[in-house]
Amino acid sequence: MKNFQFYAPTRVFFGKGEYVRTGEILAGYGYTKIMLHYGGGSVIKSGLLAKVKESLEKKGISYVEFGGAQPNPRLSHAKAGIDICRKEGVQLILAVGGGSTIDSAKMMASGTLADCDPWLFVTKERVPMAALPIATILTLAASGSETSSSAVISNDESGLKRGFNSDFNRPLFSILSPELTFTLPPYQTACGIVDILMHTLERYITVPNFFEPTDSMAEAILKSVIASGRVAMKEPENFEARATLMWAGSLSHIDLTGLGKEYFMISHQLEHEISGMFPHVAHGAGLAVVFPAWCRYVYQKNLPAFCRYANRVWDIPMDESNPEKNALAGIEATEKFFREIGMLLTLRECGIGEDAIEEMAEKCTFFGKRKLHSVVVCGKNEIMDIYKLCL
Repeated sequence: MKNFQFYAPTRVFFGKGEYVRTGEILAGYGYTKIMLHYGGGSVIKSGLLAKVKESLEKKGISYVEFGGAQPNPRLSHAKAGIDICRKEGVQLILAVGGGSTIDSAKMMASGTLADCDPWLFVTKERVPMAALPIATILTLAASGSETSSSAVISNDESGLKRGFNSDFNRPLFSILSPELTFTLPPYQTACGIVDILMHTLERYITVPNFFEPTDSMAEAILKSVIASGRVAMKEPENFEARATLMWAGSLSHIDLTGLGKEYFMISHQLEHEISGMFPHVAHGAGLAVVFPAWCRYVYQKNLPAFCRYANRVWDIPMDESNPEKNALAGIEATEKFFREIGMLLTLRECGIGEDAIEEMAEKCTFFGKRKLHSVVVCGKNEIMDIYKLCL
């Protein structure tokens, strides 16, 4: 077991209708001027934004609106929001939406109080010393950004998509009302399911350093997401299934499923180059392509973890005489589930050909400045091999 620290300060308000108490909750913290940040028209069409505004107005909380957050949130958009926050004297940013909206809010929160280009936080050339507080009303169970310290932002100019971790990114509070996900298109629901699974699996399938409490929690989350995901895809208004997915999404990326383990989110790193260069590919969709390919590339180097995964999560009987068969069966079960919920499994199906592989690999190594350490150490050549398996 590896030594660890655990820090999870975000207060969660979970349950049906909790979002109508937004104004009451904010008033309890003493805030009087906020930014309402959201994405496209879904929060407007559903009436959610109007209800949030009403709750704010009832408590005398003023707000400035800033919409337009996009999937794979853009640095240029965050910078526009920073200007508004500074001009309007915003005290807190309330993100109403999914992971992209929340990540955009996190970038704005750090950038508003910074004396530098906020991209320098992403490249780790600077460290934020302060940030506006953020809060969230979640509308998509997927990224776990509503409770995590992480954010991902895309640089419009360079085409690079990078992660940015900071304790300042942790929301002050998050409101999770599962019924807000009832009207999601099936494809978005499926992409969210994949993202939740990946946040858990990348902490679970590690170089053999099992830690039973952590691994057992991860297995429970994985099994519940698979079962509830199947229900939600067929019955989009099944509250229990949606509630399970929403809470699992938060638990999967709050570091709970990686405590005491050495892990590296390699599939996420590989995927960032896909959706960074090809924004039409949703993050979850890219993960569904990358993860099985990575598994096939490394499973022989970590048979105990892959065999346990097959047995504990997919209920595949153990054949002690043939561990490779067990491991491959678990990988195949994962691919079958992805297909079942409507995911594509190859780069070509996503409209990406072999000609993109070298550039993606080069960017994934930060142009030769890093290697990815997870089961197998991956430099440019190894990363290219994995991308080729994705074709």
